[in-house]
Parts: sequence; C-alpha cells; structure tokens
Amino acid sequence: MTTVRTARFAAAYALLRVGADVGDHIVQSDHCARTKGATDQAPTTGDDGTVHGTAAGRRACALHCLTYTATQATALLVGARALGLRLRPGQVAVALAISGLTHYAIDRRVPGGLLEKFADATGKGNFFRLADHGINGAYCMDGAIHHAFETAAAAVLAR
Repeated sequence: MTTVRTARFAAAYALLRVGADVGDHIVQSDHCARTKGATDQAPTTGDDGTVHGTAAGRRACALHCLTYTATQATALLVGARALGLRLRPGQVAVALAISGLTHYAIDRRVPGGLLEKFADATGKGNFFRLADHGINGAYCMDGAIHHAFETAAAAVLAR
C-alpha cells in the first residue's frame, strides 16, 4: 500500500509541477503577467496607455489562476490516464483548489502583500526585493511557495 501511495504522490507531483510551469510561463497572457499585481496605489500601464488599478489587478490574477488551474487539471488528468493512475474526483478537486487558491494569494503580490509580509517576517525581505545580479528574489520565493503547495496537493492525491 505504501509503495502505491508513494508512486501516486510522485506521479501527481510531477504532473502538477509540469502543469504549473506550462500554466505560468506559456499559457499566462502577457497582460495577466503584467497586471495581476496592480493596485490603485501601484498601478500598471498597458501598451495602449491604459492604467490598471486594483480591480484590473484582481481580474487579471483571477483569470491567470483559472487558466493556470485548468492547465494543471489537464496535465493531471491526461497524465493520470496515460499512467493508469486512478484518482478520485473529490481529491482532484481539493488538490486543484489548494494549488489554484494559494496561487492567487501568492501571485497577487501587491505591495505589502502576503508574500512580501511572509518574506519580511522570516527575515527574507531583502532577498524578496532583490532584482540584481541575474536574480529576482520575489520570483524565486514565489516559485518555492508554489512548489510547497503543489506538494501538499500531491499528498492529497496520494491518499
């Protein structure tokens, strides 16, 4: 039984991870990537000169998280079918909810947002704000936190 759960966990994690990477870096639109963190206090400006504030940022982040989660679901379901991995619909729904909802909370990345507060509270604030020497600390921390929640989602699927 443990071997089956271990294999299910490993397969589920790999499928969630590839879905996440494709969803974040290929499927996500340029507009969502640039606007999802916009606020009225820290707006973004589109190529056409349109200024995007809080409402546009929330919409862009929600749209990104929907396409991200759909991409993960596709990778998970197609991969599970190809591997003969039997997943229960309720577990799939919970796992995708864990990944998608936490993705929104992390990616909204408003100034003083959840990820920045976490970075400051753990003594990683300077790293979070680092954008030099080929490193972007916020992006690295974003990815690390996403991976942690994908691991939790895979654990749900392994049960």
